[in-house]
Amino acid sequence: MKKQHLAAVDAQPQQWAEHLNTYINLVQGQGYAIVSIQNQVYWIKRFLAWLRSHAELHLNDLGIQRFLQSLRNAHLTRTGTAAALYRFLHMLREQDVVPPKKEPPLSEQQRLTKDYERYLLEERGLVPATVAYNVRFADQFVSVLHTKVEKPRFNFSQLRAEDVTDFVRRQSHKLSPGRAQLLCTGLRSFLRFLLHQGKIRTDLAVCVPTVARWSFSTLPKFLPASTVETVLARNDRRSPIGRRDYAILLLLARLGLRACEVASLNLEDIDWENARINIRAKGGRWNQLPLPADVGDALASYLRHGRPRCSCRRVFVRNRPPLAGFTSPAAICGVVKHALRRAGVESARKGAHLFRHSLATSMLQQGASLDEIGELLRHRSPNNHDDLCEG
Repeated sequence: MKKQHLAAVDAQPQQWAEHLNTYINLVQGQGYAIVSIQNQVYWIKRFLAWLRSHAELHLNDLGIQRFLQSLRNAHLTRTGTAAALYRFLHMLREQDVVPPKKEPPLSEQQRLTKDYERYLLEERGLVPATVAYNVRFADQFVSVLHTKVEKPRFNFSQLRAEDVTDFVRRQSHKLSPGRAQLLCTGLRSFLRFLLHQGKIRTDLAVCVPTVARWSFSTLPKFLPASTVETVLARNDRRSPIGRRDYAILLLLARLGLRACEVASLNLEDIDWENARINIRAKGGRWNQLPLPADVGDALASYLRHGRPRCSCRRVFVRNRPPLAGFTSPAAICGVVKHALRRAGVESARKGAHLFRHSLATSMLQQGASLDEIGELLRHRSPNNHDDLCEG
């Protein structure tokens, strides 16, 4: 039987004490200091007491907003109060103690975008970063279509090849060749989704033009092997953050991992006994790679002497509360940028892919075949050697 929601703060103090104890355990696991936890609990209790004197309000987003406004009016604002209240509310919603947040109704375009996003994640098994790119381009495409008609919505049965080519022509000149290729790839994916959903009857994906970007037409942007070693050597491994960043850089440099693969790495993905590491790759696939000795040593050093104690299962976590895994691959790219700056290295590329390109180029210079490189970098197609030819 589903528990009754506590929308209004009319429960017994003992009942709220139980939820507060649960909250304390939660934030302790996230690495907050005792003083910080005491301060958070103080403001949560004060908020609950305030709600009892405002019967028209409930324990929800609006109630928190009104309480925070009352603090501002009384010049009593404190750093971290809002975060603690919303964290407490989120916990109660996850436990079904208070009703879930009421979301505004989605427009037809938003529903289509949500369905497409779900299709890419669940049926295609694409990684979130790729899904975000595809959804953004699809949303742009639909928005452009809506501006062409006076009706409140566009009828996809009227979609024509010229609509597709005109969109690509207008958008691609604003983008770099690489981004223009992503646009075309994303648009083909969206058009096949529309066909799959029965919204169009012709496969218009074949109408998406190809953006010219010849292999080896520009110099690849990579670091020589000696420069990679310089970047690694300049990393200060005496601090916890330095140990973490050094382990991240080695995973990028030695195994050619993508930023999203490093960010999503869990503790159980490392097979210490067999010196192997499990990687969640593109398309939801899992790959098992050998764990080089220096990479294993760096990971072990970070886990033993650098990683803060917390309940998070991610290998790499933030160094400040809440102690959790990186929220996006951008944080891994930030580690690379800082490492390049510390080493005084100038590079056209400054993201995590720089090390992937550098590894591929180094292997090629040492005589490795494209198939061998593609196997290490886990390319799905033997013809996909972008890590050697992308500009």
